[in-house]
Amino acid sequence: MKLGIDLGGTKIEIIALDDKGVELLRRRVPTPQGDYSSTLQAIAGLVHGVETELGQRGSLGIGTPGSISKATGRLKNSNSVHLNGQPILQDLEILLQRSMKISNDANCFALSEATDGAAAGAAVVFGVIIGTGTGAGIVVDGHVLTGPNGIAGEWGHNPLPWPMDEELPGPECYCGHQGCIETFLSGPGMTKLHQNDTGESLSPEEIVIRAKGGDNACERSLQRYENRLARSLAHVINILDPDVIVLGGGMSNMERLYTNVPERWGRWVFSDRVDTKLVKHRFGDSSGVRGAAWL
Repeated sequence: MKLGIDLGGTKIEIIALDDKGVELLRRRVPTPQGDYSSTLQAIAGLVHGVETELGQRGSLGIGTPGSISKATGRLKNSNSVHLNGQPILQDLEILLQRSMKISNDANCFALSEATDGAAAGAAVVFGVIIGTGTGAGIVVDGHVLTGPNGIAGEWGHNPLPWPMDEELPGPECYCGHQGCIETFLSGPGMTKLHQNDTGESLSPEEIVIRAKGGDNACERSLQRYENRLARSLAHVINILDPDVIVLGGGMSNMERLYTNVPERWGRWVFSDRVDTKLVKHRFGDSSGVRGAAWL
């Protein structure tokens, strides 16, 4: 049995899978806010509860916001800031009396989709989460690529490639730079840029609905978004040359992306043809917790 934990900002979810990936059980509890010790106890309670209910012990993987620092062994880059600087892996191994694997949530998403999801069987997978933020994970031959700095796939904090004059210097990013991909492609980024252009504050979902209804300003915002996503993914293709790019997160629900973006990205890919496939996730919000189990 494989157990996966998805440690989110608002909820902690656990899943139990058999060796074929069939779901045996799933549970979730609210995440204790700002309380590291209570977070550890909540995770341990979920694990013990599931193992008791199923009558067997499982291997355990955990997906977290942020990643483990190779220098300190402690969590870094988490938007749940009370977790930063904490030795969460060591503490959980002591608490649960077993070794386990840990990776960030984007890596878990990519691993889930590469194992038995929308990119199953592909050799090189780039899994993108575009929602409130913009992140990604890389899976090669079924294994998560992390790198010596633990940041492989940190795509959202590179500058938007091939920028146009009106995109410079770009919106300010919380990382301290300007013009990061995340500031253009995240849901809040899209809302802000549309507001800058039109004076109207709309959610991405509202922009899509209005564009379908013939709103020209919303249609222009979607076309600009598709152009920026195409440039950003072309940059990845030029470096990584993945077989499949899988989109997840709230922005991935725009169905037009899967036709319009591949039609655009060839302009920037350094090749006479582009065979990389752009696909929508299979497991959606469940990919993070499933990927944690597959670790």
